[in-house]
Amino acid sequence: MKPVKTTPPRRAHFVSKFKIILLVFMTSLSSGCNRKNVNGLILAGSTSVQPFAETLAEAYMKLHSEISIDVQGGGSSAGVMSAQTNTADIGMSSRSLKDKEKTLWSVEIARDGLAIIINPKNTITSLTLNQVRDIYSGVITNWSQLGGKDKDIHVITREEGSGTRSAFEDLLMDDIEIDPHSIVQDSNGTVRQLVGDDANAIGYISLGLVNEKVKALELDGVAATRENVLNGTYVLSRPYLFVTSSEPVGEVKKFIDFVLSADGRALLDLEGLITYDSGGSQ
Repeated sequence: MKPVKTTPPRRAHFVSKFKIILLVFMTSLSSGCNRKNVNGLILAGSTSVQPFAETLAEAYMKLHSEISIDVQGGGSSAGVMSAQTNTADIGMSSRSLKDKEKTLWSVEIARDGLAIIINPKNTITSLTLNQVRDIYSGVITNWSQLGGKDKDIHVITREEGSGTRSAFEDLLMDDIEIDPHSIVQDSNGTVRQLVGDDANAIGYISLGLVNEKVKALELDGVAATRENVLNGTYVLSRPYLFVTSSEPVGEVKKFIDFVLSADGRALLDLEGLITYDSGGSQ
């Protein structure tokens, strides 16, 4: 009986060829992702920091047209988490880092004051910190209790998870809960608009966003000004932080260096924030 001649199955040859094609494709895809990471940065986090970061990003991209910077919101806690998980190149926070977060690298790019605002038609010009705390906890409910008109106080606050609210609670509330009947808004802009439209309202916003439509109150006799934030006499102030998983290198470092430069600080000063002559990490 003649021996049977055998040949390698065509299917095995096809599978081998397919594996080679797949390997080439995956290598190409990986290479493409690396190119994207090199030429683009993602910033995510505090909605308070976001508009200022967008201004900085626009200025930087004009100087470096090959770089793309995507600035996203989500809140301070989300910004810290994005740095921890490396889902963003830079996390943004408008509150100080908590003890468990201090393994991260961070830098204060600017400082912001928190202004307690009322409608300009309201005759009150100054409150104590204790009075503001009593308003927000529901102990004081009428302006007549503070020397004003016999009108109910319409209390406006920010949403849970907001860096602005977190800073307000940490700096002023002493672990006392904000009255659940307060009107909740999701941005500094909407708080300012409601207070500007309501003669009986009170709210809190970034000092840099105070305009002629609202009135910033003195607190314990100290005016809400840039100078008083810098000299430490106005106590309601908070840091604006950039946060990364480790000490920045490459394009991330270059962008942060720009933010901390004289040009970067000038942009932030122009936007109403408070900057120092130099930045530092913690």
